[in-house]
Amino acid sequence: MPEPVTPVTFPSTFLWGAATSAYQIEGAVREGGRTPSIWDTFSHTPGKTAGGEHGDTAVDHYHRYPEDVALMAELGLGAYRFSVSWSRVQPTGRGPAVQVGLDFYRRLVDELLSHGIKPAVTLYHWDLPQDLEDAGGWPERDTAYRFAEYAQLVGEALGDRVEHWMTLNEPWCTAFLGYASGVHAPGRTDPEASLKAAHHLNLAHGLGTTALRSVMPARNSIAVSLNSSTVRTVSEDPADLAAARKIDDLANGVFHGPMLHGAYPETLLKATEAITDWSYVMEGDLELINQPLDALGLNYYTPALVSAADAEADGPRADGHGASAYSPWPGADDVKFHQTPGEQTQMGWTIDPTGLHDLLMRYTREAPGLPLYITENGAAYDDKPDPDGRVHDPERIAYLHGHLAAVRRAISDGADVRGYYQWSLMDNFEWAYGYEKRFGMVYVDYATLERTPKSSARWYAEVARTGTLPPVE
Repeated sequence: MPEPVTPVTFPSTFLWGAATSAYQIEGAVREGGRTPSIWDTFSHTPGKTAGGEHGDTAVDHYHRYPEDVALMAELGLGAYRFSVSWSRVQPTGRGPAVQVGLDFYRRLVDELLSHGIKPAVTLYHWDLPQDLEDAGGWPERDTAYRFAEYAQLVGEALGDRVEHWMTLNEPWCTAFLGYASGVHAPGRTDPEASLKAAHHLNLAHGLGTTALRSVMPARNSIAVSLNSSTVRTVSEDPADLAAARKIDDLANGVFHGPMLHGAYPETLLKATEAITDWSYVMEGDLELINQPLDALGLNYYTPALVSAADAEADGPRADGHGASAYSPWPGADDVKFHQTPGEQTQMGWTIDPTGLHDLLMRYTREAPGLPLYITENGAAYDDKPDPDGRVHDPERIAYLHGHLAAVRRAISDGADVRGYYQWSLMDNFEWAYGYEKRFGMVYVDYATLERTPKSSARWYAEVARTGTLPPVE
């Protein structure tokens, strides 16, 4: 007789949510005083995105947010993480806020609260005002100070009603995909500029955290969302371990070193000394960056597998971060990325929940006592409606089940994980991949913009309602 299956239950206070970002869903790019961001410019540049697609309309959340919030409520979500469009609030990245731009977010927050859904604001999800990029972008120190002013404006407008805040989303992508490999906006390919951008994003986080605290109630939680990587090696050979050290420094230490510990890894400075002298790290910067955090957001999709390689090789191309002749890993041309074995999502990313467990346990050690949230986790599949208009996505259910089980296992192992935001609430503009990759729990017909919850949305709603993972079917 088989052993009875013990239900996997989560703490009663666990926060169940979903996440989006402004440029991917809002549309209305020329309404309410909004001016172009770097993603408007990049996506309208021929050859930069799949099919030349862009976010001009996206899924029209700007006009349809009441419908979308009602759908969140129907699905029983306890929280919704969204980002603010900087150029909607502050069109040139400088000066006073445009109130009509802030009003959209005020209305959205009020709508969420009226349905009992906790809003969680991300201030920066990659859409720098084009005016600031024209002035040099993130490689310029001034951009960090402009971000702090912007953070203060949004904090003043929403801080009385929004308790959960994130300064930056995945600064690694901003710095290294935007300024090194060029597969993300603004599409630059300058290794030193990417490292300067990383430092100034760190500085923006520290200055922004201080700015938020100056205008918001002390009860509010301030965090950052990092796409930290679980880096593994093909062997224990010292050369392979050294390769993993390089990638770990560039994927993780370059951000969590200053943010959590007030210092860059010495191994990072050494590995990149042929590219930059780091003279843009000024006296006092590390103290400004190293602000106490109330929580840490972690975004996870797949682990990395590396080994040593010939520095004359073609460079890392199996890293899952888009095709480019330029590497997003400055100073790591002697590192080879390998496709990790196992089943893959439509993105070509291997499904491996153990990487999420390992990441949570790492940050439990790295920042003891700091609450953790999964601020993004999810999968893209080639979802299509059946003849009755229903969208069945059993692969996504299996993906979510495995990763939620990994979260629960980490909690049992001592990780203080407070919540989980599935990426994404609905299908949307997936950056350089255009509209081909569908991450949503809600299917969007891009011709009509009709929303249809997928079977994974119903499954997730039941998990959120009960706080219990059902047995694997």
